[in-house]
Amino acid sequence: MPASDTTDPRVLFDVDYEQRIATITLNSPERRNSYDAAMRDALERCLDAVAEDDDLTVVLLRGADGVFSTGADMNNAYGWYGDKAEKPADAAAVRKSRPSQRRRLTVDRKTFGFYHNLMGFPKVTVGEISGYALGGGFEMALMMDIAVVGRDTRLGMPATRFLGPALGSLHMFFHRLGPVLARRMLLTGDIMTAGEIEHLGIFTETCAPEAVSARARYWAEKTAKMPADGVVIAKEAFRLVEQSQAYQTEEVCSYLFHAYGTNLQFAPGEFNFVKTRAEHGTREAFRLRDEHFHVSEPEV
Repeated sequence: MPASDTTDPRVLFDVDYEQRIATITLNSPERRNSYDAAMRDALERCLDAVAEDDDLTVVLLRGADGVFSTGADMNNAYGWYGDKAEKPADAAAVRKSRPSQRRRLTVDRKTFGFYHNLMGFPKVTVGEISGYALGGGFEMALMMDIAVVGRDTRLGMPATRFLGPALGSLHMFFHRLGPVLARRMLLTGDIMTAGEIEHLGIFTETCAPEAVSARARYWAEKTAKMPADGVVIAKEAFRLVEQSQAYQTEEVCSYLFHAYGTNLQFAPGEFNFVKTRAEHGTREAFRLRDEHFHVSEPEV
């Protein structure tokens, strides 16, 4: 049964009260379900509706057309920090300048508030992870209570190749992935398939791509049969344990690391994505990024 409109067609929200499951679908397939601030806010409104509805126990998060999410939309890298072009006297100068550090901190505090709320969401979260889970999409996949991932799903944090590895959520990467894999992915920007790391048991279930949707629904229905009050109490207990064992100070450190880490100076020969995108366009900037970071494997 359809739930109330989110006011953004790029986020679809449906509820099944008989099964006690809400389904949220990221619906921007032409951009591989990457999201901007407005789309993220619509997703947050859906999550708030689920959290406040006593008749729902589980939220199933998925992406349209077999792609989970490629994370934040980088077509306008500084657009996340707000457009000040309404000031005509200096509009051109503002658009070309970097956002101030105070602006970065203000916006990143809000951005990571969304991720913190998702990580500690009071209902069961089930992720249907297919195709791509990159950047913020990868972070959301790691935050799910139950994650079903296709073996061919491509995972990673490619933004480290133009922002460096001091992104937010560092604590979560180390806690979820382990220090060895976390360092590899953050220090290289490598994109890996879920099948390559299946043996590490990072996700609840890794399966054939064609089985992801059915298996995710299976887990949603299975967890939805649990006592609703018991689930909420358990989720709060889980959060307390993680905060005391792994995430101490994380709520502040995450946005501080991101706000400072995105204000980089680039030495000659280093790849500057924002400058390259301005000169060549987004698609070509991504191609040039991959070309810059490519290192051939040694012949044995």
